[in-house]
Amino acid sequence: MKNTALTEVHIELGAKMVPFAGYNMPVQYEGVNIEHETVRNHLGVFDVSHMGEFLISGPNALALIQKVSSNDATKLTIGKAQYSCLPNEDGGIVDDLIIYKMKEEQYLLVVNASNIEKDWNWISKYNESFGADMRNISDDYSLLAIQGPKAVEAMQSLTPVDLSAIKFYSFEVGEFAGIKHVIISATGYTGSGGFEIYCKNTEVEQVWSKVLEAGKDFGIKPIGLAARDTLRLEMGYCLYGNDIDDTTSPLEAGLGWITKFSKDFVNSEALQRQKEAGVSKKLVGFEMIERGIPRHGYEIINEADEVIGNVTSGTMAPSLNKGIGMGYVTTENAQEGTTIYLQIRKKKVQAKVVKLPFYKK
Repeated sequence: MKNTALTEVHIELGAKMVPFAGYNMPVQYEGVNIEHETVRNHLGVFDVSHMGEFLISGPNALALIQKVSSNDATKLTIGKAQYSCLPNEDGGIVDDLIIYKMKEEQYLLVVNASNIEKDWNWISKYNESFGADMRNISDDYSLLAIQGPKAVEAMQSLTPVDLSAIKFYSFEVGEFAGIKHVIISATGYTGSGGFEIYCKNTEVEQVWSKVLEAGKDFGIKPIGLAARDTLRLEMGYCLYGNDIDDTTSPLEAGLGWITKFSKDFVNSEALQRQKEAGVSKKLVGFEMIERGIPRHGYEIINEADEVIGNVTSGTMAPSLNKGIGMGYVTTENAQEGTTIYLQIRKKKVQAKVVKLPFYKK
């Protein structure tokens, strides 16, 4: 089990620690609902240093990224980030990731913790044809997510960079919390605004304590992974391993917007054919009509009790006070407003397909 540079800090704060993606991680401090509401209404800070970071540089860096990723990275300018995925050769997804353009001929790829080795091997395999310089810097860097509507106001005292000027999916490299050359990125996984801060492991404890200090008057609290999951689910954001995986295509997952057929990429011809033919199943959001909490793996059935899909993510949404979930259903059952049912133990519980996101500000 790996630790982040802040593991001891979390234990001292009384966090409940659990194994996650090979790391010892804080799942909660005070409780999921309190932490969830803190981020929605005020400000929270997450340690997400388990995420992986690859630096890809050189004259062929862009060509390699274009080959392995589904989105069009030529659209990136320095200081911009892009959500993308790595398609596999069988119609599924190796991982979803964020690509940052750091400099001309230098990109930072941020990947999921559970897939670091898999992604590295996958990209390396294709790099044999491109010869880009690849560095896995995952073990040297920490990542804090400072999320919530008070983020700009609370954190401005820590940096000369104008935080209000950093647009969504943009970033600046500058001084933050007394540390130089920190990446301050207006990305996040909560739908409540804020920043992600990349710094070295040796610097993160200083950053963490200064963030908590600066946010004190704004109600900041440390937040665990459980609330991160309920926050992202209310926004309808996919979680790798649940809503997308090696068997789900980006088109089935509603990720057509990051799948650009204006270029050649891994398995693009097959995905283009799938787009033209139409998919047989789709990832949808649904709300419970009757009482019940959806859970990963539950069967989704129709009026006639036929299995039409399965739940990939579900929870009792703290901001909405109702059961919500995501899951794959057959295309004819994917329209907004369609009545579906969940098989919860021996009960058939009614739900309806809704448009994402569930939570609207």
